[in-house]
Amino acid sequence: MSRPEHLGELRAAVAAGTVPHRTVKLEMRQNLMGLLRRHDTLLPGIVGYEDTVIPQIANAVLSQHNFVLLGLRGQAKTRILRGLTALLDDVLPVVPGCQINDDPLAPVCRACRTRVAEEGDALPVAWLPRERRFIEKLATPDVTIADMIGDVDPIKAARSGLELSDELTMHYGLLPRANRCLFAVNELPDLAGKIQVGLFNILQEGDVQIKGYPIRLPLDVVMTFTANPEDYTARGKIITPLKDRIGSEIRTHYPRTRQAGMAITAQESWVAREETTSATLDTIIPRYISELVEEVAFVARSHAKVDKRSGVSQRLPISSLENVVSNAERRALADGETLAVPRVADLYSALPAITGKFELEYEGELRGADRVARDIIRTAVGQIFDGWFTDVDTSAVVEWFDLGGTLQVGDTMSAADLLEQTAPIQGLRELAAHAQVSASDPAPTVASAVEFVIEGLYAQKKISRSDEWQYQATPTRPRANPTAEQLFDTDVRIPRGKKKYYN
Repeated sequence: MSRPEHLGELRAAVAAGTVPHRTVKLEMRQNLMGLLRRHDTLLPGIVGYEDTVIPQIANAVLSQHNFVLLGLRGQAKTRILRGLTALLDDVLPVVPGCQINDDPLAPVCRACRTRVAEEGDALPVAWLPRERRFIEKLATPDVTIADMIGDVDPIKAARSGLELSDELTMHYGLLPRANRCLFAVNELPDLAGKIQVGLFNILQEGDVQIKGYPIRLPLDVVMTFTANPEDYTARGKIITPLKDRIGSEIRTHYPRTRQAGMAITAQESWVAREETTSATLDTIIPRYISELVEEVAFVARSHAKVDKRSGVSQRLPISSLENVVSNAERRALADGETLAVPRVADLYSALPAITGKFELEYEGELRGADRVARDIIRTAVGQIFDGWFTDVDTSAVVEWFDLGGTLQVGDTMSAADLLEQTAPIQGLRELAAHAQVSASDPAPTVASAVEFVIEGLYAQKKISRSDEWQYQATPTRPRANPTAEQLFDTDVRIPRGKKKYYN
């Protein structure tokens, strides 16, 4: 059916029931009811909330509530709010040119009321698409009440010859411009208390007042908010009267299972790299590497030296996996290989993507983010290795090291060189088979599994490892601001490449 182009046609369509006429909250409620009847997925792409957060959001929408999502960083709060636009109609009839998306059948602002009175059924009707009905504002301390609600525009009054108290002199803020839309305020506690007070009327009475003049705008809007828990956000808080007016308070959380976290990371990370280049490079990510990357986040969230009030964002495994794949690509390209397979060593190369994703407690600050991250990786490797090699006898490999065997490997070593270096170790290839690889697999895949076994034994403290630098001696020369150790050095040492020694 064609859309009505004039007010008279719109009235007839509404009367016939072909065009719905309802509030935004009722619109979302009825569309959600239809979605539930069809057994469609609410908020597709949101993983791990199927039995917790999503049912609570559905209840809030069915109750026609304004609501706030409370949770630590990296818990998909903003993505959830943006996904709620799927509950809006495809298009919405509005008065053309109106700044507040006025309803042609029940205009709010004076200009639109005047147009309807003058033009009648001949008034043109515009259609607002769904994607333009989501208005988002990041709360910052410098936000003013004029930004959110509106203000009197003296220039407009002077040019039009109007009194400042005239409704036509008003400059509308974001909230009136979100009329008949979904309005989201991110990081609500950062909004100054006096600005939060300005939201009282819209939440309870459904209207706003501008600049103290008796101008009332009965807005039709769904208000949603995001915030970190108050025990973490020291920059501000949600004032109690505002919390009282918000219909539902919904708590988000991090993935509760490793599988859910892996699904999110696989969905959000950029690892399917299919650029068209002269030298093609394929990438295979072993499952134990994906599990290890995810386990790093789980270990960090419970680590004693990591601030749990700040949280560890899901962006940590996402960024880490991207860095891990990139390091594997860099090694493969340097070694002339056509297949890039990440190894455990690549996760240590991803420290820049890890250390910036968590805050440290006092003891962690003393130890340093880099060392804490290495401890977290080692713990994660041990736990993943234990899951893959439960009830598997590893004594043959351990015995080889106990008898004096040593192994020197590097994170840039090619797959062929790694396999050659590890070939004398008795039972190692047989253990690698438990990581779902076989002798017929490509060398980079086998090399990755072999290193996983060795790093797993190290993480479980069955063998030891030392990280050493290769140095080149140069004549002694004066130093600027030498450290205590450098004062007693007899030469200057220049790092030439990092290698790991297992024994």
